[in-house]
Amino acid sequence: MQITRKLTIKHYIIIGSMLFGMFFGAGNLIFPIHLGQLAGANWLTAGWGFLLTGTLLPLLGIIAISVTHSSGIYELARPIGKRYATIFMVLTCATLGPLFAMPRTATTPFQIGIASHVSSAQAPWYLLAYSLIFFSITYWAARRPTRIVDTIGKLLNPAFLILLALIFGIAFSRPLGTTNATPTAAYQHGAFLNGFLQGYNTMDALAALLFGIAVVTTIRGLGQRDAGAIAKTAAKSSLLSISLEAVIYLGLIWIGATSLSQFKLSADGGIAFGQIANAFMGTPGAIVLAIMATLTCLTTAVGLATSFAEALHAKFPKISYRAWNRLACGASFLIANIGLDQIIAWSTPMLMFLYPLAITLIILAIASPLFHRDPLVYRWTTALTLIPAFIDGLGAAPALITRLGWVQTILAWDQRYLPLAKLGFDWALPAIIGLLIGLGWHYARQFQNAHAYKMSQD
Repeated sequence: MQITRKLTIKHYIIIGSMLFGMFFGAGNLIFPIHLGQLAGANWLTAGWGFLLTGTLLPLLGIIAISVTHSSGIYELARPIGKRYATIFMVLTCATLGPLFAMPRTATTPFQIGIASHVSSAQAPWYLLAYSLIFFSITYWAARRPTRIVDTIGKLLNPAFLILLALIFGIAFSRPLGTTNATPTAAYQHGAFLNGFLQGYNTMDALAALLFGIAVVTTIRGLGQRDAGAIAKTAAKSSLLSISLEAVIYLGLIWIGATSLSQFKLSADGGIAFGQIANAFMGTPGAIVLAIMATLTCLTTAVGLATSFAEALHAKFPKISYRAWNRLACGASFLIANIGLDQIIAWSTPMLMFLYPLAITLIILAIASPLFHRDPLVYRWTTALTLIPAFIDGLGAAPALITRLGWVQTILAWDQRYLPLAKLGFDWALPAIIGLLIGLGWHYARQFQNAHAYKMSQD
């Protein structure tokens, strides 16, 4: 029998703070603000959808890791098949690493604090210099990650939150305007579902699958041994993190909605956040905010580079940790220089593809004790989710792809035959059907084995 230590409130606060530090970065600021501008008067409805993918789903991802005793994303997806688990892990690591999340750690603070103070002709050169310095420091710090980075993060995150609290205080005491702005077309009747999809941009559910083992290891280090107790501890301790994130997200969405009284709908949340910070605190305050965002994003970038290099070096040990780190930082530097808007535009199709697979994987992992982690249930559910998820990715791609004839044919078929296709949820019904088929096979086989055993006894 495993002995489980009873944890105190202090332990729960420590774990909750760790979760918040892992998931919340400066990048999480820009998407809620932009969502508020898009949703306008329907900001609260859109906000509830955003909270599901931005806060609840990452928590479920950590619980999934703890329930299945997985050592990481590869082990979690392994019941589907080794090849699938490898591909899914590589795509997730690439998305959280050099393809999208890491480049965003440089472009977000640049957009918030620098882009609005230089001409459009000069901006690319400033971004080139800024990102070169940013990722050079990231590479140097990630070569041999130490506790110094964690210590800096522990100092910067509270300071950043204090500055954010100051903005909230000013915003609520002297609002930029009202929340009566007309929602954009997509948010007039589908605010909740579109808010749900906007939550994909946080990438926190994917991050939970990659980083969840660190949380589980921390809980085990505090004396928890039983899988059920670990899952309960993760859930309880995450209430603090989730509650704080939810308050911040809703506050930012509200500020975004009120900002339309003074500013036009921005191209991205980075521009909007820079405008709002400048309106509330003037140029000096905006500069301080940009510096804090840069330093906070720098610690996030080091964490992402380290996790990317460690995960892929563990899976492909012939390639050194340092080589993976060089790849992460070098590719991030190159991609960062296409600009934040382009990074968001190209990350959307990947997220529309990966998130349905991540959501079904998380649900299957949590429910796996009910069907003894039978691979058939995993495979049927994933197989029927895979095709519509791929089509969703195609549909969210930039125009140069969606204008292709064969892509338009596929999208037309998808929207004609699958419900909720226009809203990006065409994968939901096939996933449920796959789950039911898998469960049917599982319980039919169990019944057959039980019957055969009974007959042998007779």
